[in-house]
Amino acid sequence: MSSELKLGFIGLGNMGAPIAKRLLDWPGGLTVFDLRAEAMEPFVEAGATAAAAVTDVADADLISVVVLNDEQVRDVVGQLADRAKPGTVIAIHSTISDTTAAELAEQYTEIHVIDAPVSGGAGAAEKGEMATMVGAERSVYERIKPAFKQWASMVIHAGTPGAGTRMKLARNMLTFTSYAAACEAMKLAEQAGLDVQALGRVVRHTDALTGGPGAIMVRENMSDLGPDHWLYEAFTHTRGLGEKDLSLALGLGETLDVDLPLAEVAYKNLAAGLGVPHDAQAKE
Repeated sequence: MSSELKLGFIGLGNMGAPIAKRLLDWPGGLTVFDLRAEAMEPFVEAGATAAAAVTDVADADLISVVVLNDEQVRDVVGQLADRAKPGTVIAIHSTISDTTAAELAEQYTEIHVIDAPVSGGAGAAEKGEMATMVGAERSVYERIKPAFKQWASMVIHAGTPGAGTRMKLARNMLTFTSYAAACEAMKLAEQAGLDVQALGRVVRHTDALTGGPGAIMVRENMSDLGPDHWLYEAFTHTRGLGEKDLSLALGLGETLDVDLPLAEVAYKNLAAGLGVPHDAQAKE
């Protein structure tokens, strides 16, 4: 049974510690390791077992790894693989190269190396509301999902090893691109003599109502939409509103001599991105 899995956790930093904390009551038990002995103390006091080295976690059935980078991930997985029993699952929660987990999975075939990067930030980790995107064989995913549900309110099967990281990279690309766009919007607002903090309040309020960029991420694929598609009319309407508002913002930027490169790209690419390009409509 999944609840009988013995859990291991390596890396008790800002993200790892709150995730591991939610595994303390796991029936199969929890073994933790961190290079800092003081980081393990609260877990030992709460009933976990402290490992003296990475290799001492290798007898766990499911081992979570939350370290800094690809180099550390490869080192930790290599140490564990030398000691782990066949069938052990090593889950990499760090954000790494999209090829690393797949390469490790191919290298260590007696165990299951999977990637399960997390999203939501430290606040979500504290509340057990993280999202995790799992790259693993379906059978392995089903086996470890109950343990992940202890600390993640959304557990997604992204595909085979490496797919979880690719999904995380796409998600983070949206985050940081939107940050750059937000900075561009604030620059325009400031140059127009507006209160940028007030603009921020408006954005946070309306994004909470509309869902922000995620609200349009409901398509099955990125093919152009036909007139009979259930999203066609809504996205054509969105295209019209978006191009109108973007053109007005670009006009304001030109008047105020504010460079708005992301807005220019958005104006150029919005229709095709939504799947309702103008040339397709002209052919109807």
